[in-house]
Amino acid sequence: MSTLTVTVTPADNPAGVYHFLQTSFWAQFKAAHGWKAYRFNWQAAAADGSAFTGSVSLMVRQFARLFSIAYIPLGLELPENAPFTVFDAGYQELLASFASSVRQYLPKNLFCIRMDPPVEFTELDAKAHWLGSLKKPLKKSPTDIQPPDTVLLDIRPEPEALLAAMKPKWRYNVKLAEKKGVVVEKCGAEAIDNFYGLFEETASRDGIAVHAKSYYKDILERGAAAEKAGEPVKVTLYLAKYEEKPIAGIITLFTRTESVYLYGASSNQHRNVMPAYLLQWTAIQDAKAFGAQVYDFYGCPPTDDEHHPMHGLFRFKNGFGGTLTHRAGSIDYPVKKVVYSLYITAEKFRAFWFKKVKKLFKK
Repeated sequence: MSTLTVTVTPADNPAGVYHFLQTSFWAQFKAAHGWKAYRFNWQAAAADGSAFTGSVSLMVRQFARLFSIAYIPLGLELPENAPFTVFDAGYQELLASFASSVRQYLPKNLFCIRMDPPVEFTELDAKAHWLGSLKKPLKKSPTDIQPPDTVLLDIRPEPEALLAAMKPKWRYNVKLAEKKGVVVEKCGAEAIDNFYGLFEETASRDGIAVHAKSYYKDILERGAAAEKAGEPVKVTLYLAKYEEKPIAGIITLFTRTESVYLYGASSNQHRNVMPAYLLQWTAIQDAKAFGAQVYDFYGCPPTDDEHHPMHGLFRFKNGFGGTLTHRAGSIDYPVKKVVYSLYITAEKFRAFWFKKVKKLFKK
């Protein structure tokens, strides 16, 4: 039996959000690419009479007008006066109660509310225990929307301390790139062709899916407009050039609380001059100067397994001195069980096709 009463009301703007996925900037960006953005205030009242509040961004995607899915990216955040933490059963109850209450504001053909709650673990066993404690109507999604495993680097220390926290080879590679003449340029949408060419080369090499060029151009243009308007958001395309030729690039997003390495691309050529190390170090310094507290490398394998196909990515991101962090991943609140079951089956097949079959063909 529920010990929480949750009421939900539509809202206009986010209040004090931490994760970039919960900002109005990100909601507006996704709204231009097939999603409808919503914002809600919520209030939870506990059995002892205590109450606490928050706000959350939610997005809805329609499928051929037949059915729709709602998605809450890295929400709901708990306020400081909440009577429990995100690791407690009370938080899972809050997720379910919120999902039940918000349904009245969403399309009638909704079949599922999917959420990526901001629950982070440093140990996989602790994550497994938390997920194992999920009770109906919540259930773990078979696929994750956001990367469930990442590396978080505290960038509040001085640059000298950040360099000292890196593995020695990483510090060496940063200096090597500079010594070899690699130059990092900070660009916007005007350089999207250079970046996208590298991105297509990366996708072909690693067997990953990419959006259309317009998707990445749009986030750069929106970032420039937001910065010009004085919003606390900065989106940057960093291009590493060697002998005046672009050989690698990354796109980052900074807010006043966190910075995120969103997308990366590299050429098959000149990898020996270590452009990726100088790109990251440049972005980390800029994020610190912008006022962010954390640099999120945004996605890597969960363990240091040398047999994992992305083991190189694990080593690269963990070498900068951050903390390997495991997020809870996607949690589902099914609304229409038959449609939900069909969707999950299709989703599993799609994941199998892209992660197994297509990569097998590339070998």
